[in-house]
Amino acid sequence: MNPKQRKKLLKQAKKNKTATNAKAPSGYIAKMSAYLELFNDYPAVKVLINNVIAADRLLKQGLLPQTLPVLLLPDDIQDTIFKTVNQTYPAGDPRGDKVWNELSAALPDLDKQLRGFRDYLETEYGMWAYISAPFAKALAEFINGRPTLEVMAGNGYVSKGLRDNKQDVIATDSKDWTAENQTGRHPVTEIEQLSASDAFEKYQNQVDVIVMVWSPDGLTIDWDLLQKIRQSDKDFTFIVIGEKNGATDSKEFWDNATLLESPEVEKLNQHFRDFDLIQDRVYLVK
Repeated sequence: MNPKQRKKLLKQAKKNKTATNAKAPSGYIAKMSAYLELFNDYPAVKVLINNVIAADRLLKQGLLPQTLPVLLLPDDIQDTIFKTVNQTYPAGDPRGDKVWNELSAALPDLDKQLRGFRDYLETEYGMWAYISAPFAKALAEFINGRPTLEVMAGNGYVSKGLRDNKQDVIATDSKDWTAENQTGRHPVTEIEQLSASDAFEKYQNQVDVIVMVWSPDGLTIDWDLLQKIRQSDKDFTFIVIGEKNGATDSKEFWDNATLLESPEVEKLNQHFRDFDLIQDRVYLVK
């Protein structure tokens, strides 16, 4: 996707999210299941829907989901449908016209629902960054047993993934957001109620690694934490997941953060891949 197209889609997505107060569409998974049946003859569409449904099923079971493909319909999907219908039904057959009209009419909403999967995850599970089981395993291997602190853990998906992979981690979150979000009352692992700065003050002498995922856009708590880390005498590994100059973290943080590139970081990002318009990544920050 070229930058101009992405910017246009992001603008539209933000507009749609504002209009719905960021609430997930009613019966989201039921609707996706209906689309799965409707597009049964189109493998490129089915694989996208199946990934969404499978991710939801695993999360409902208290498990981390698998890596997602990019949840965007193929550019040529209308042409593919038209060609398939013409090959299936003789010219002028009303059955073909009915199928074509039904499928082509469904495409705009299906596209919207696929692009809105993150909104569904936020509303249903309190999952902002998409934490998959393969990524959690890769992150645990990168940390390699070093004592770890997660700040702003939210519902705890990163810490859960690390603990599932036998990595010790102290999970903390201020839990301020839970007053406005019902899903925040159902963490997936044990989380201690501490702000990011307070957690660092309490545990800095006990940990070597700090993890911060999707710090809120516009709030300088991330920059405050980075300054505290820099003022410490200890050389921490500071792992940040977010969208640079985008949907997460403050401008002050991105303006002042030193981002380190390494083969290890690239390997982590092979497992932490974009699935929608948000281009969040794993960073090592100094």
